[in-house]
Parts: sequence; C-alpha cells; structure tokens
Amino acid sequence: MSQQRPLEENPQPEGNPQIEARKVHLQALRQAGVNPYPNDFKPEQAIAEIIAHHGMLQDNEQLAAVSVKTAGRMMLMRHFGKLTFANLQDGSGQIQIAVQKDAVGELFYQQIFRHIEIGDIIGVIGTLFRTKTGELTIRVVTLQLLTKALRPLPEKWHGLEDIETRYRQRYVDMIVNPEVRPLFQRRCHIIRLIRRFMEERDFLEVETPMMHPIPGGANARPFITHHNALDVDLYLRIAPELYLKRLIVGGFERVFEINRNFRNEGLSTRHNPEFTMMEFYQAYADYRSLMDLVEQLLVHVVTTIHGALQVVHQDRTIDFTPPWRRLTLVEALIQQAGIDVGLLQEGPDRHERLTGLARSHGLTVENNADNGQLLLALFEHLVEDRLIHPTFIIDYPVSVSPLSRRSDQHPDTAERFELFIGGWEIANAFSELNDPIDQADRFRQQVLEKTAGNHEAMHYDSDYIRALEYGMPPTGGAGIGIDRLVMLLTNAASIRDVLLFPQLRREN
Repeated sequence: MSQQRPLEENPQPEGNPQIEARKVHLQALRQAGVNPYPNDFKPEQAIAEIIAHHGMLQDNEQLAAVSVKTAGRMMLMRHFGKLTFANLQDGSGQIQIAVQKDAVGELFYQQIFRHIEIGDIIGVIGTLFRTKTGELTIRVVTLQLLTKALRPLPEKWHGLEDIETRYRQRYVDMIVNPEVRPLFQRRCHIIRLIRRFMEERDFLEVETPMMHPIPGGANARPFITHHNALDVDLYLRIAPELYLKRLIVGGFERVFEINRNFRNEGLSTRHNPEFTMMEFYQAYADYRSLMDLVEQLLVHVVTTIHGALQVVHQDRTIDFTPPWRRLTLVEALIQQAGIDVGLLQEGPDRHERLTGLARSHGLTVENNADNGQLLLALFEHLVEDRLIHPTFIIDYPVSVSPLSRRSDQHPDTAERFELFIGGWEIANAFSELNDPIDQADRFRQQVLEKTAGNHEAMHYDSDYIRALEYGMPPTGGAGIGIDRLVMLLTNAASIRDVLLFPQLRREN
C-alpha cells in the first residue's frame, strides 16, 4: 500500500472553514428548492459497464447515439468558462463527464451546479463522445445532486504518511485510493473459493455461538462481557472448536464454520484481537488425512487466484507445489535450527538438557515448564520464521496439545500438525481427543496451570465432557487463519492491510 496517497492526519474539527463553506452551499441548495439527499435516481449502468461496452468506439457519431444513465462521486473538476469537465467515480471505475452551461440551462448552472463540489455524489444522464485528446466522456444532459458531502476529500498531502489514519478512516481511504478495493474483493473471492471447496466435499456450513459461558477450544486470553438479564459473565469466543465437535457427537459428520474469533492479545503485523478463521471437523478422519485435505484446498485457492503455484510475498517467492514437506517438531529443530540431536533425545536428563538449551538461546524458563513446553518454545524461537515454503510440522508434545488425541505408539506425542507458510502459522489441526476420561484429566491440568498464573490456560468444560461421554466418533479437525492466508496471497505486509476495519488504539 506504499504507493497510495495518505489521508489527513486528524479529522476536520467542527468550525473548519471548508466544512462551514460547504454548509453555505448546502443551505443555498435548500433555498433553491433542491433536496440535497434524494433517493429517486436509479442508475442503469455502472461506469465500468459503460467503458466495457462502448470504450472501443472511436467515431463520435456512433458515440452520440449511446445514451447512458449512471451515478458516482465527483473526484476532480476543471472549469473552462461555460464548460466544466469532471471525473465521476463509482465502485467500478472512473469516467470523465462534461457539463456545458448551454446544455443544462443557465438557471440550473447558477442555482445548483455551482454549489456542487468535489466529493459530492451525483447522477447523470447523457450521451458519449470523445474529446480532442481521445478521452471517452459523458456529455451531460441531466444532472441531479444525490448526496451533498460536508467534509472535503483529502488533497495531495505533503509530509509523512499516516498509515494509521488510513486504517481508521477506511471509508475515505477507499475513495481517494480506489486501488485498495481490489484487495478486499480478492479476500471475498478467497473465502468463496474455500466455502465452495468444502461444500463440494459434503461439509455442512454451520454457525455456533459467539458468546460462551466457558471459553475453550484454544489457549488464549478471552474478552469478558456481562449479560444483564441472566446476570452472568460471558466470553467472546476464542475458537468454535468445542461447539463444532458437539455437532459431530450429534451426528453431523462433516461441518465447517468461517467466522470471527476474539482473543485479548496484543496488536502486531500478524495479530488483531478480532480475526477470521475457518474451522472444520470430519468424522472418521485423522490428522494425516487432514494434511492431504488442507494441502488440496490451499493449492486450489492459490492456483485459482494466481494461475500458478509460485506466489511472491514481500520480495520472497513461495512455492506451493505439492507434495509439501512434513517434519516432526524434533526433526525441524535438528534440520532447520541445527540443534544437536543428542540434546533432544529421550533420557533421564532430558529436562536439564532442554532447560540449558533454552537458556543458551536467551529464553526465559518457568520453574514448572515441562519438556513439551520447552520444545515448543525452542521451535517458536528458532524455527518458525525459517519455514517459508509450505511445511507441515507434526507430532507435537501432548502437554501443549490439550485437545489432541495421543499417538498409540508414542503416548507423550499428540497426533497434531501445524502448517507454516512464509514463516507464519497458517493452520493448526489434530486427530481429536474423544476419550472423555483423558480429556477430563487434561482439563484439570489446564485448571492447575490457570491457578498458577497462566491466563491462557483452558477452563474445565463439564458440558463438553458430558458430550464426549455420549460418544464422539474418531474425528479430525483443523483451523485455517483466513487473514494470514489473504496476506500471503495479496502481498500484504500487515494484517491491518487485509482487514476493512482493524482494531486501533483510541484516537487521541
């Protein structure tokens, strides 16, 4: 977004001379009997449609036979005596219009048109022609003011660009920098592709609660709200996982949800407290079959969006060509970070070895940290940002995977994977734990961690345990971060670039 024009740093205060001048124009229009906010003009063509259908015509006689009726925002005005040229912009593009005093009438020109300014929204009816420079133009026969804008659009600002103001005033950003809009159109296209892919494989799209009596489904700090009528605290959901798995218990064997999660965490280029994920669950599947499905899904999205399997993101080329690499957590530490295998292998002194290794790399080691937590901390510190091409990291420690099924061969290892692309975690998945006794024990361990001060540890969810006691079939489940995926596929540097209204610090 570096090539786009900045917005003004501060909002126009009341009493601003430009706003007051526009209010004078507004009053003059009302006195002339003009409703400055009517709703009776219905455009018949979008600007892009006009250009697509008639843009190849060069002969003015042919163009003069074309009648158009469209609407948009005045973006630029150039006065030449009795003739005014202006740029008209709608959601599809821009076209030049020509307003001639003789064509619209002296009275209209003096009482109405001279009070119309850049930023106002108008409707026009007219015919087409080409100017001497060859520009396709609407010769206006009828013009109607549809919305009087009281705040002026930003001019060509000088000095330091305030990117946060653009995020805060996204509505203005999209007016003055229309090249921003295609990014969000592409985001919508990506989500449609994901939804269609899942539906074609018989997954049912569902909606689960946004407010939970108990936060669960992930290790994260929740937002807390209060329901006055019930007089209970509720939590904005940190993940839909436990509700989606309740649906698996109930007999929906393939479900997915694309929706918002909320986590009370910091802001960064990759984190927004409100973000979009797609979570899906499939009965009689395990984490290995889900790796295949996630790979197929993302390859389909990438090739549809880019027409190729190589994507450039921030000067790096990411190759999505399958099959994607699969490494265990320990293998990743050895291959990507160069850790001596002897420091990671099993043995009675493993905890001391891992503790020393973590401290040698500048990590703070909590007194109650177990081997699994130490391995994960080392991986996040040493390996994550090196995983540029799609890589599945598999077989996480059970202690950091409280909802994952244990491996039958290695009880301390969870059947879990995370997918990393561009150095970011894009997906998290596992064979679901469906043993209610094991799950209850792990919830109790999470409660102990919460009591010890871990605000992100899970609560004990007795209703979820009750659901498991009715029997959940063997199931695999995964979550995919939509915002980060969109960042990768649109070459965005910050998550704020792909959110229409990102969370920001309070203005002033």
